[in-house]
Parts: sequence; structure tokens; C-alpha cells
Amino acid sequence: MATADVQSQPAEAAPALPDYLTNPDATLGDKDAAWRYGKAPDYSKTREVWEQTKHMTHQAGSLPQLVENLVKNWEVEASFKPDLKDWRTIDHPNYTFAINGGVPQSAEHMLEVGTYNAIIDENEYYSPKNSDFSSSHKTFKRMMPTFAWEVLEVYSGPPKVAFKWRHWGVMKNDYVGFNNKGEKITAKAHGGPIEITGITIATVNDKVQLQAVDTYFDPMTMFKQIAPEGTVNKEIISEKVDPGTAYDLPSRSAEQGDGTARKDVDEHLAEPADVVHPHPKDMEKAVHPSAGQAVAVPAEAQETKITHEEMSGMSAAECPFLNRE
Repeated sequence: MATADVQSQPAEAAPALPDYLTNPDATLGDKDAAWRYGKAPDYSKTREVWEQTKHMTHQAGSLPQLVENLVKNWEVEASFKPDLKDWRTIDHPNYTFAINGGVPQSAEHMLEVGTYNAIIDENEYYSPKNSDFSSSHKTFKRMMPTFAWEVLEVYSGPPKVAFKWRHWGVMKNDYVGFNNKGEKITAKAHGGPIEITGITIATVNDKVQLQAVDTYFDPMTMFKQIAPEGTVNKEIISEKVDPGTAYDLPSRSAEQGDGTARKDVDEHLAEPADVVHPHPKDMEKAVHPSAGQAVAVPAEAQETKITHEEMSGMSAAECPFLNRE
């Protein structure tokens, strides 16, 4: 009996993974995308801090690493791509984002209010209603120039990916923001770590693009670390401030994106608080808070008004500052 030669058919090659799963900086290379400040942001400082201080080292190609890369690329797009059509990490018709079981929000909502305002509730230290996109970034980036992020553990795989994450940095400068009463809140820098953890459950499609994203964490954990001794003043003081004291970053930093501009930003953020936060500080001078203490300025005060104006504006000189993580 003749035997037929049976040749096995070559196995079909597995499709290549999208670059936003294999490279945390993939979307930074999207040359045809519209970028919020004219060019792709500079994440070099945060990536350096991540490498030096992360808790986890995930195996290349492992599910935790792929999830970490996906979220990092999504964060780049959510923060710096103002045109939704340029977002590659989401399933556009089916994408929603929700915090702590709240009402799911659209990508358009996040673009309108900013990533910080989309995830933080009204509280005694911060208010999304009293902060716009620019002021929210100045509030947190002036305080903590780098805010690294990592996946700690993945509990389930696609299509519903559940994972625990860690977000951390160092409080190098004072915290200045506006709270749920419209008050200006200043917390004096203590130079210590700020760290939060949370859980995210993300549904993804067959391209591993984000659909429903549900995140659970306690924002107050961060504020309790920012001002561990709480707000130490309640009184109202008479304020006579000079609007001319509200100035921006030095004009020498106006050239966006190059090494000189980045160096200028780093040097600026290392300056004393009076320079980093260019607005009146009458309440601080009256109360003399120590590191870890916060002071409040009434919503109707001139100091609060001038600070709002400075933080809500964005000059050409501030492009390198706002265009980095």
C-alpha cells in the first residue's frame, strides 16, 4: 500500500501586537497628530523616575507589561491630543470612563475638563469646578514635576482586564489649588513622597483598545499626604496685593520642546516657592505655615482672584512646562 506524503501546512502567523501595547511611548511618535502645545510632550523625566523607583519589573511581552504600556499611551493621548480622531488607544464608538462607580463619561468630557478634573471629586483642597485645564496642570505639575505610574498586578485578562496600579512622585514645591468653596489653598512643600494606588477594570476590543474603563481609588489619600497637618488658618485678613506680581515663567523658555527649554523648566522648578508660584502670598506671610500645613484664602479675596488669573492663563513661555510629564 502506497503511503502518501502528507505535508503539514505552515501555521498561520499570529498578528503583530499594536505598538501601543509593546512600547509605552508609541503614541509620542504620532507625527501626523495634532498636539495640544504644538509638539509631542516630553516624558523623559517621568520615564527616568519610573525606571529608578518602580516596584515592579514585568517580563517583556507579559500581560502586566502590555497593560502598563496601553494605559501609558492612553494617558498621553488623553492629556495631549486635543483632537479625538487622533486617539489610537480607544474604541471610539464604545469608549467611556468612570470613577468610583460614577456616571460614565465620554472622551469629549475628558478633553473639555482635563484629565485631573475628570478623576478628582470636589473636596476641601481641590475643586474641578473651580479649576480649568491650565490651572489644574499648574496645580499638580508645579508641586510634583514627575508623577510616575506602574501596574502592580493584573487579575484577569482580555476582554475584561482588572489590574492594580501605583501612581507616585515627590512633593518638591508647594501645592496651590482652589477648593470646593472657591478658596485658594496653599500647602507648604515637605519634600516627601506622594503615592496613591487604585484598581481599574477595563473592557477592551479585539484590537485591545479601551472601551469601558472603570477606575476605583480614593483621591483624598493624595491630599492627606500633601497636607498631613490639614488647614491651619480660618481667619480672613485684609489684602492689598499688586497685580503686577502675577508673572509667568521666564521668557527664555519660550522655545518649546528643545533641550534648552527643558533645562530652563527644570531649573525654574528648583527655585524657591516665590518664583515657582508667581502670585501674591499675603495669607502665607500672615500665618507662616510649616511644611505639611495648608492655608486657605477666601474665595472673594483679591489674592485668590489674581492667583486664578495667573494659573488659568498659558503663555508661550509655559509651553515647555505644560508640555512635559
